Amino acid sequence: MKLKIKITGPNVHDVGYRVFLLKNAMNLALPGLSTYNWEESGQQEVIALVEGDQARIASFLQTIEKNKPDLAEVSKVTSEPYDGDVGRTSEVAMLCAFVQLDKAIPLLLNIRDDMKVVRKNTAVTPQILDEIKGMREDIQPGYGMHFRQVQSDVRAIKERLGMQ
Repeated sequence: MKLKIKITGPNVHDVGYRVFLLKNAMNLALPGLSTYNWEESGQQEVIALVEGDQARIASFLQTIEKNKPDLAEVSKVTSEPYDGDVGRTSEVAMLCAFVQLDKAIPLLLNIRDDMKVVRKNTAVTPQILDEIKGMREDIQPGYGMHFRQVQSDVRAIKERLGMQ
């Protein structure tokens, strides 16, 4: 069985819809899935072509009629029989991975560049090191006394329990 599903709304592009469809198709072990973004009469559409047995396709359709990606705004979901070719679900998985990498790489490069600027602007000076050493010296006497008390308490507990 093959079906063409149209998901229409003011915001169905660039919200992870194709990955959402892929995840649901893979969860149902649908062997065939092709997805693409489309625009019709000023409305965004995501088209899903699915192929598989009737029960799995019915479950897939029911799932995507009830659920959507968090940022999506859907007006309607329609479906109709389809006679054309449908790609393999594994091919869509590969394509989605590449599309997501293509979106992520520029962001990661920007983060890397921003981190370089932060590192450059936050150099540790001798004055900062002296300040950190002074803070350590301020807390060490209290820490040392506390640590000795804990050791003493542990020894007392071990003695009461007959442990040496």
